[in-house]
Amino acid sequence: MQPLFLKPVFKERIWGGTALQKEFGYDIPTDQTGECWAISAHPNGPSIIENGPYEGMALDELWSKHPELFGNPKEEVFPLLTKILDANMDLSVQVHPDDSYAMVNENGELGKTECWYIIDCKEDADMIFGHNAKTKEELIEQINAGNWNELLRRVKIKPGDFFYVPSGTIHALCEGTVVLETQQSSDTTYRVYDYDRRDAEGNLRDLHLEKAIEVTTVPHQDAVSVPSVLETENLAFTTFVESEFFSVYKWEVSGKSTFAFPDQYLLLSVIKGEGTINHNGEKYGLKKGSHLIIPVGWGEFEIDGKCELIVSHT
Repeated sequence: MQPLFLKPVFKERIWGGTALQKEFGYDIPTDQTGECWAISAHPNGPSIIENGPYEGMALDELWSKHPELFGNPKEEVFPLLTKILDANMDLSVQVHPDDSYAMVNENGELGKTECWYIIDCKEDADMIFGHNAKTKEELIEQINAGNWNELLRRVKIKPGDFFYVPSGTIHALCEGTVVLETQQSSDTTYRVYDYDRRDAEGNLRDLHLEKAIEVTTVPHQDAVSVPSVLETENLAFTTFVESEFFSVYKWEVSGKSTFAFPDQYLLLSVIKGEGTINHNGEKYGLKKGSHLIIPVGWGEFEIDGKCELIVSHT
């Protein structure tokens, strides 16, 4: 069984740019490309398998027709979505629902807890992460009054930072930031504020204040992630988070390193460098911008090269 290499899907966004082409060599559709849906089985943008016996099959179809590759999971839908985001401009201030709210109000969609690994950002960059309201009433008052500077919390960021963003957290990436996002497989976003920007037709973008206020956690609760690093020969293995929704790691490989996750399927994204993944005498090339899935039961494998990967599983 081969690893499953995936062809990304790209999304044009009002806040997007060209960093996905410049940084990863992707063939982006326009110079306002904001999102690379790198490992996706979501109906709004499923990835396509690029190699092996399932070449040309969409990931959502593979999930339903060959569940044995994923350990015969109970979930009806592939639970995770990996993206790379190019915030060439500020994203809208937004919040996402949890599973129970989305199930009732968004036609059975999953909720959206997510996390960000900061691949790159401009000097002295920041992002919006949380709010200062102590009660729902205060939240509503501040939103209605447009007191955004007083309401919204800003935190400084730098390359290599990691943030865990539970559903209910008001947040926004800001200008000059490139992140890898691991999230629940959901496309539900409630906009709270969009800087009064207009789309290509001159229309203000929709806000979703009623739902946003309903799902926002008040008062804000910081989800602190304390990375732990295990260093062995040729490998620095960082654990960022192990939650009920996903576990996320960074592997910094500098030579030959051996891995074994016999009971998990793994989502791998190469964010720096190049190398090979070796298994049962076969070698598969890895380069910056590669995205792949290691099926359940693959057993022991080796990565050889100098590269960095973000890895996740449920």
